[in-house]
Amino acid sequence: MINLQFFPSRQLALYTVRLFLTRSLAVLIGLVLVLMMLDLLGESGKILAVPGNGDAELWRYVGLRIPLLISRFLPFSVLLGTLIAFVGLNQNSEIVAMKAAGISAHQLLAPLVIASLGVSVLAFAFNETVTVHSARVVNAWSDNDYKPVPPESGILSNVWVTHGGDLVRARVAAGQGSAFVARGVTIYQRDHGAIRRIINADKATPEGSEWRLENVRIYDSTMNVTRTVPLMKGLAGLSPDQLRLARVEPDETSFFQLMGKIPEMEAAGKPTAEARAGLWHKISGSLSIVLMPLLAAVAAFGLARSGQVLVRASIGMALGFAYFVADNFSLAMGNVGAYPPILAAWAPFFLFLLVGETVLIRSEE
Repeated sequence: MINLQFFPSRQLALYTVRLFLTRSLAVLIGLVLVLMMLDLLGESGKILAVPGNGDAELWRYVGLRIPLLISRFLPFSVLLGTLIAFVGLNQNSEIVAMKAAGISAHQLLAPLVIASLGVSVLAFAFNETVTVHSARVVNAWSDNDYKPVPPESGILSNVWVTHGGDLVRARVAAGQGSAFVARGVTIYQRDHGAIRRIINADKATPEGSEWRLENVRIYDSTMNVTRTVPLMKGLAGLSPDQLRLARVEPDETSFFQLMGKIPEMEAAGKPTAEARAGLWHKISGSLSIVLMPLLAAVAAFGLARSGQVLVRASIGMALGFAYFVADNFSLAMGNVGAYPPILAAWAPFFLFLLVGETVLIRSEE
């Protein structure tokens, strides 16, 4: 007799969800610990090379990087965790027992899809409240060579703009309106494409239509001399908004902040393809967790004694990897304007949703 309910029994649903969540969490913890150790080995020398930095700064770096690793590898951990859970159920013939009781493949997957939807909502909230802040701070800190970064709000790092024929770079820019401050400013003054002077300033603040540059070092290439002045004015006509909107990183900006910046970028005549693709990808990226049980489901079915469990698990892993490759490729194409932003963010999701459903229906239903 076929069970026509959408879910299996309550006990079976809780059992499979518990396996799914515990395995995924175990994989996530293991991945984050290993990757964090490797990352710290590569960056600890740079952090400790700065005078005054010590163990506290190393732990600060770890605290800032862990949310980024969790956000990036959570979908992959869910894929591996689901595969591990399904392989165990298959090898112990529990899948056979469930199918003998009239439970279909979709009924077996339904609790996992609901659980993964809940994980997606938590992941979106975590990204918007923790990850974007950590990304903004750690990128600004690393771009400043791990020297102390002032605690202003709205930190931007490694900002480049063109001003007339000159290039302007700010290592760190932060603040709003009259409180806007740029630090580590370098101005490359060019004459017919050749650099004529390089002006370095520790700090720049807007004053009327110009900027107040402090602790300035000026290199003149025509005379091959360097001179130092404590204070000077420059960058006439450059507005703080040009710096503030010069670098809008979706990974460092929350969903609603990004929504507000896109109209400002349009009004300033700046390209918005990357920002729009990143805005939609904040949703589709979190929802990609829902795809993982479906892509890994191929490992759940088929007889364990047929010797094809490893092959099926490999197919499920390959489908998951293919999704991540397609997602990154599509997003890159959207960033350069080759794909419409909404298509760049959502096309891989719906494509692999169709692929997963097709594989499941043709093989099991």
